[in-house]
Amino acid sequence: MPQRGVILVNLGTPASATAQGVRDFLRAFLSDRRVVDVPRWLWWPLLHGVILPLRSRRVAKAYAQIWQPGGSPLMVISRQQQVAVQEAVQGLGYGVPVELAMSYGEPSLGTAWSRLKAQGADEVLILPLYPQYSSTTTAPIFDAWARVMATEHRIPTTLFLDDYHDHPLYIAALSQSIRQHWQEHGPGYLLFSFHGIPERYAERGDPYPQQCRTTASLVAEQLALEDGAWGVSFQSRFGREPWVQPYTDQTLIQLAHSGRRQLDIICPAFAADCLETLEEIAVEGKQSFLQAGGERYHYIPALNAEPAHVHLLTQLIAQRFA
Repeated sequence: MPQRGVILVNLGTPASATAQGVRDFLRAFLSDRRVVDVPRWLWWPLLHGVILPLRSRRVAKAYAQIWQPGGSPLMVISRQQQVAVQEAVQGLGYGVPVELAMSYGEPSLGTAWSRLKAQGADEVLILPLYPQYSSTTTAPIFDAWARVMATEHRIPTTLFLDDYHDHPLYIAALSQSIRQHWQEHGPGYLLFSFHGIPERYAERGDPYPQQCRTTASLVAEQLALEDGAWGVSFQSRFGREPWVQPYTDQTLIQLAHSGRRQLDIICPAFAADCLETLEEIAVEGKQSFLQAGGERYHYIPALNAEPAHVHLLTQLIAQRFA
């Protein structure tokens, strides 16, 4: 029998809530050609001369507001997920070590592989914590794994999970979290906010926007929502070129102006709460909606390390190793 191992992979996070910590993280993230494909001669001066000096300080202040004793929320929650999934797969009778890696920063894929290799692993499942596939998030993990393997003389059998955007257990977990929220707060207009990508990426074949809409439609169907009771938008854009629309920030204002008084917003593309959900959506989004005339605004947390999410991830692993 092969010696198996699992690597859960998320995007990454600054090592500290400081301008330098954020600068180091953004430099690695925004230097990836999968993320920003602008010609280097044009992008390099802009990145190093404008974006990193200005954006690092501003983003560091935002991180400082949500930082936890164990690090950024994404790192803390990702560690919780790793521990919970490890316990769950052992409960199924799989003696499979589960490691955590980040596309940018530590622990890296190289670090995670070194730990599995030391345990004799010769078959590895890489499980990106991105329900929807994108060339800007999932593909960089594949690239990073290839770079790690470039120095190996014996390459392990590699299983790579592209996405799980329509997996029944994922849809059920999202639906359950929304129902639980409504039991406490009552139902409002439901907005699914996904991280955005440039429109031209989608035009070149990135399936991400369509997978996002499929996820939202399946959840709305499971919740028996009528047309007009829910919508889809895309957040976190930067730069001047068009990104996939509608934009979340504009949608929040439009909903308030149209008479929506209670809004519930969920971010299904995020497996763990992070700056984009806790600050951009839960704080800035709320301010925008209320200032535009809305009255009640609720952010529904990411699935994080909730039992239904851990069960989903565990089953994804079991199905690949069956």
